[in-house]
Parts: sequence; structure tokens; C-alpha cells
Amino acid sequence: MVTLIRGGDVFAPEPLGRKDILLAGGAIEAVAEPGRIRVDGLEAETVDAAGKRVFPGLIDPHVHILGGGGEGGPATRAPEIRIEDIISSGVTTVIGCLGTDGVTRHMTSLLAKARALELEGISTFIYSGSYEIPVRTLTGSVRSDLIVVDKVVGAGEIAASDHRSSQPTFDEVARLAAECRVGGMLGGKAGVLHLHLGDGKRRLEFLFRLVRETEIPANQFVPTHISRNPELFEEGLEWVAGGGSVDITVGPEPVPPDPEVSLEDCIARFRERGLPFGRMMLSSDSNGSIPVFDESGRLVRLTIATEKDLFRKFGDVLRKGLLPPETAARLFSTNAAEFYKLGKKGRIGPGRDADLVVIDGNLALSDVFARGKRMMAGGRLLVHGTFSA
Repeated sequence: MVTLIRGGDVFAPEPLGRKDILLAGGAIEAVAEPGRIRVDGLEAETVDAAGKRVFPGLIDPHVHILGGGGEGGPATRAPEIRIEDIISSGVTTVIGCLGTDGVTRHMTSLLAKARALELEGISTFIYSGSYEIPVRTLTGSVRSDLIVVDKVVGAGEIAASDHRSSQPTFDEVARLAAECRVGGMLGGKAGVLHLHLGDGKRRLEFLFRLVRETEIPANQFVPTHISRNPELFEEGLEWVAGGGSVDITVGPEPVPPDPEVSLEDCIARFRERGLPFGRMMLSSDSNGSIPVFDESGRLVRLTIATEKDLFRKFGDVLRKGLLPPETAARLFSTNAAEFYKLGKKGRIGPGRDADLVVIDGNLALSDVFARGKRMMAGGRLLVHGTFSA
């Protein structure tokens, strides 16, 4: 299918101004001044993007595609994500992970779900493992998973500083980081160690020690959920100042006494400290549980994270002018593509994957293209899952 998107204001993420974009064979074939691209003699769909903005498709690097949760027993396991939830959030690429439960949710099912979502139209990658160490893998080790399984980009989400973790030692985490690094090198992957951070007092202690006491560089790790409380976020800022990157979970707006740091405050603190926004990534934690425990560790309530929060916060950043559009595009797409080495994702340009979102003047999602296929048109979903009504 050949598609010509005409006259949109393009952020690649760099601002390119009004351009026409030609899509064919799942890739971007050309980006040119309006009226310069001709498709004479070809059967082509034309999309009028005049007055709208075109961005790279959003990338969500932390999604419980199988569902997460279970901290309150089997009835509290969250459901699997649906393709409709992903596309209606402007997301065209996800990285799937397991969570607390690495027993009833397992790597074979995670890989199968990732392949299913890819057949339904988006691009998918996965982490090996769950909260625990030793890590549950597909082939017997994280190193071999990275080398022989196409979709594996690292290990995660491995829990640290959390009462639900396997209480790993520093040496265990260091050995796992080494497996990620060497496996990534041999497999041509990022080999990222994706660390879940809870409310524990150790916070980022292991990460600072890893950089200080081993030869493994800071770009081999990324801590996630670092905005869950002010003390953890402050250490996250120190980690970024030292050359590391962080993943911030966007979700429901914090309501006192919830200690979570809002995305607006995260952005403001980065700016105050003069930290590079190229080291901030954003994810939804979609279909993972959001448990609340009391001081004795008892579960008192449980909700579920949703993919929709990612696009909602993207719109908030643009609407409130918190960041220029090109920087917002980096936080919600380009940074993750580059950090996780996701091939031709995260940018608009000739030869890149045709993953695009078109946003109208009211900051509503108008059109979504995933690998060149139009998945949403004029705000209407065109794709549905196999078992959707």
C-alpha cells in the first residue's frame, strides 16, 4: 500500500515545517516540500494533514502486555492488553515485560503475546525475566536470549528496593548486568538491565555501586518508576547527572497524600538542574497493577495502569507548553528508540519505519500509521483484535 500524507507540520523529532510524506512497503520513502512528491500511475491513499502535526509513533518501553498484578491473589491478575488500547493511545511500538508474577505469567507466553500483537500490526520487543533473580529466561540464560531471540532487548523488570523483590545481593545484580552487556554485544542488541524501583530505602544504591565498582557503563542500566516518591526521584536526578538515563512512569495524576512526583514537576526539576532531556524516557506501565500497601505490607487497594495515560500526558505536555514539540517527541518516542537500539524506530525520515501519529489542532489523535498501515483514520479505529466484538 502506498500512502501520501500531505501538508502536515512535521516533527522528526526535529521541526521540519510543512511537508509531504510518502509511505510504501512499511517504510518512509520520501519527505519533501508540499506538492513535490508525485505518485502518478500508482494506487495511493492520500491523507490530508493540513493544519495538523505529524510525530513519530509513540514508543512505550514498559508494558505488561500479558497483564501484571496478582499481589492480592489470582483474582487480582490484570488482563492482557488489546491492540485497540495500544493504537488508540498513539503507540506503535511496545516493550513487553513480566512483573511480580513470573510463575503463572512466563516467558513463553510473553513472547507469544508479543508475536500476536505484531501480527495485529504494531512492533514489539520484550525483556527476559520478571521481578526475581535468578532470572526466568527462554533459552537458559539472559546472554543466550539476547543472542538468539530476536525480540529480547534486555532483562527486566528486575525488582530492587522493593518488599516484593527476591532481595538480590549486589553481586547477583552485577553478574546479571554483565550478562546483559555481553549478550547485547554478541547479539547486536542494547542489552539493557531494566530495574524496577520500589519504596525501599536502598533506592539506587546498587546502580551507583555498579558504575563505581565495576567496568560496566551507566548506559547499560535504566531504573524505572523513579518518580514514585521525592527521595527516589532526587537520586534519579543524581543518576542522570552522572551520565545515566531514567524511565519515568506516567499515570493517574498524583493526589495527596500520594507522594508520587508529577511529570510536570519531573520536567521542571530536570530544567532547574540543567539535565539533558535526552536521558529521560516515559512509559505507561500499562496493564500492570498499581497496588497500595500499608506500613505492615498488607495490600489495601489495587488499580490498573492504562496505556491511555501515555498519550494523555503527551497532549498535556504540548497543551501546557511544558516542552517544545520536538523535545516532547524525544521523550515519548525517539529517546527510547535510541536507548534500546530499536532499529529504524523513533524518527521520521527516508528509510525509517513508517510509524507515525497525526494530531489535530485540538491535540486529539487523528491518524495512526504502524509499519505503513493506517490503523486509525480521523479518530476512528480501523484495526481490531482477533476476538474483539
